[in-house]
Amino acid sequence: MPADTVRAFVALDLDEAMRERLGSLMAELRGRLRGVSWVRSEGMHLTLRFLGSSTPSALEAIRQRLRPAAARCPPAAPAMAGLGVFPERGRVRVLWIGIALPPSVLALQAECEAAAVAAGFVPEPRPFQAHLTLGRWREGAPRPELPPTDLGPASLRSLVLYRSDLHPGGARYTPLERFPLGEAP
Repeated sequence: MPADTVRAFVALDLDEAMRERLGSLMAELRGRLRGVSWVRSEGMHLTLRFLGSSTPSALEAIRQRLRPAAARCPPAAPAMAGLGVFPERGRVRVLWIGIALPPSVLALQAECEAAAVAAGFVPEPRPFQAHLTLGRWREGAPRPELPPTDLGPASLRSLVLYRSDLHPGGARYTPLERFPLGEAP
């Protein structure tokens, strides 16, 4: 990656209470699921658009579109429930929990995608599927039996443009800018 670029993505922050509930869930699942590399609960967020290698000018262009998009979307408290795995067939690699996003947040995700494309990023080829990654298997694993899970509502109040730095112990996320939901710029 060239020196003036950063690895970046756009996400919704989770409230601290939900991060704690997710941490407790992952601690419970550790005893049931083997070989999973767990995500750190303090870094959990709902990714709306991964950008990848980003130049300063592309980040500035996307910032200009994210601010009004976030202002148009009211804060939300969608239910977080239901464990699942990717891929849908064969040996699994990713463990996730679902999140039932309201139409306003789905519209925000579509605006994030449009902002990314307008800033010069390649369109995302896969349809958006709302989920939070809890962990990954380094090598594919047999399909596990997953318990029913309902963590209640997650408070979504801000859209964040993040920088992601990869380290041996896992990625570290640094907010580049926060955009409060439902607040006029």
